[in-house]
Amino acid sequence: MSLWLLRVNHRDTENRETQQIGEMPGVKRIALYGGTFDPVHRGHLEVARRVAELFEIEKVVFIPAQLAPHKVGRHVTEPIHRYAMLALATQDDPGLVISTFELDAPDRRYTVDTVAEFQRRLGDDAELFFIMGADSWSEITTWREWERLLKMTNHIVVTRPGYEVAPAPEGLGDRIFFTDAVMKDISATHIRRIASAGRYGELEQLVPQTVANYIKKYGIYRNSNEAKLNS
Repeated sequence: MSLWLLRVNHRDTENRETQQIGEMPGVKRIALYGGTFDPVHRGHLEVARRVAELFEIEKVVFIPAQLAPHKVGRHVTEPIHRYAMLALATQDDPGLVISTFELDAPDRRYTVDTVAEFQRRLGDDAELFFIMGADSWSEITTWREWERLLKMTNHIVVTRPGYEVAPAPEGLGDRIFFTDAVMKDISATHIRRIASAGRYGELEQLVPQTVANYIKKYGIYRNSNEAKLNS
């Protein structure tokens, strides 16, 4: 399968996504959750749901990246598969939606561009938050236009067990929130390694059943670098 399956008319896609996100009247709190989601796992879903609960977020928008700007050199699973796994994982939760904004791009998009696009789409009808993990926060000063990004919108940094988090840069901390509400530490690398070895019983403990079934059915990760590590 190829990415063209995801590429319906760009304007139609934008309108559909905006309707999904903005279907509630009044000013809404919307959280953008970016990443490769290779694959989406129970940790990602718990982050989305706990953040939504704590910050009174109406919708959490998963935005899978076409490429990982900060993971140059690592193979990323085809977008169609990562999108499909996200769709399966979120299909029963109306508070979780998916945007193909970054997947539809002809080249790599950066977070600062994604946030700017959603601000344009939603305007004054939404208060935006951007969710990131502790590992991303530790590298924030390497991101494209990172100071502008931190000033553009609210940010929620989800810390991990045993992970020391640096404070917000001076003068930029008024829109940055730290939370340790999610203590589930799941590694996508570990999941890929398990899948590459065919250990599907273990896999089902780390990803939703529908995602585990999809990985098994299509042999996702069987020919990955992780498979070589198990040989």
